[in-house]
Amino acid sequence: MAGSYETRANTRRTSRNPREAPVTTARESIRLMARPVTHAKRPAFTRVRHACIGARATSVLQIDKLAVMDLFVLPASIPSPPQGVWYLGPIPLRAYGLLIAFAMVVAVILTRKRYEARGGDGELVFDVALWAIPFGIVGARLYHVITSPHKYFGPDGQWLEIFRIWEGGIAIMGAVIGGSIGAYIALKRAGQRMGPFADSVAPTLLVAQAIGRFGNWFNQELFGKPTTLPWGLEIDDAHLPRGFESGTLFHPTFLYEVIWNLTMAVVLVGLDKKFKFKGGQVLFLYVALYATGRFWIENLRIDPARVFLGMRLNAWSALLLIVIGVVGFLIAGKRGASTRVEAHEIAEENVE
Repeated sequence: MAGSYETRANTRRTSRNPREAPVTTARESIRLMARPVTHAKRPAFTRVRHACIGARATSVLQIDKLAVMDLFVLPASIPSPPQGVWYLGPIPLRAYGLLIAFAMVVAVILTRKRYEARGGDGELVFDVALWAIPFGIVGARLYHVITSPHKYFGPDGQWLEIFRIWEGGIAIMGAVIGGSIGAYIALKRAGQRMGPFADSVAPTLLVAQAIGRFGNWFNQELFGKPTTLPWGLEIDDAHLPRGFESGTLFHPTFLYEVIWNLTMAVVLVGLDKKFKFKGGQVLFLYVALYATGRFWIENLRIDPARVFLGMRLNAWSALLLIVIGVVGFLIAGKRGASTRVEAHEIAEENVE
């Protein structure tokens, strides 16, 4: 109360001059508020007000800390989509097929941009795609059937299921082999070399493969071993493998491959810009990088597959691709062919 009395007294003393009164009063108020006063000397209502402010500030800080902590808390699991097909009237729209189609479009667009940067004709990319995509689809399906024949030719197998490609079951390795054959035919017809085109398409394949892997997520297939990690994948009972209890979490191998492929795509583009690679080296580097990731991811999967010498056949295929990628990279570098489309090649294409 002494502080309040002193303020009123100062106000009365300085109120004789109206012009100076507000200034003097403000100065006195500031001086009184800035003067050190012990907690015991503060008025009761001031102590209560400060206590409320302190409690509110502490609560806000605690809420802020919890909010920040929530940002770093990993999810307990990754849910699988409840459905992978929608119907537009009688027409089924399957997530797997839509994602594959979208991945193809993205690959063509990115390849055209990269091929033009190498001096090639961007329109040629569309012509090559008309050959590479069908060959790639056929190759992907054939590779899957060859490496997983039990589903089609086993005791309970149905060979007509081979043609139901929209239900899943295509192999990326087969798609690359088939697509390469189709691209070679198209480029040969156009009088163009394989090297510049292959180096243009290599990183885009990794992006397309990453997009396509989400189809496995929608189909709830090709997941890995059981796990207790906080990013374990939920699988509903309809897709749960035999011998596993309901609610078991599995390694999300689709997500591992998505992350690996996108990371390797960035690495590949960065290396392509930094080093002066020869024709075909970027493609063989892609083969080695992709197969490296596929090898360790393949060993996590538990879907039925042919096993040779204690290891899945696809894992052996990945090891073989790593060797092919490394050897091919060295051979392409020794050959020294240009990774760019030469001016005379463009002229020959225009003549044809």
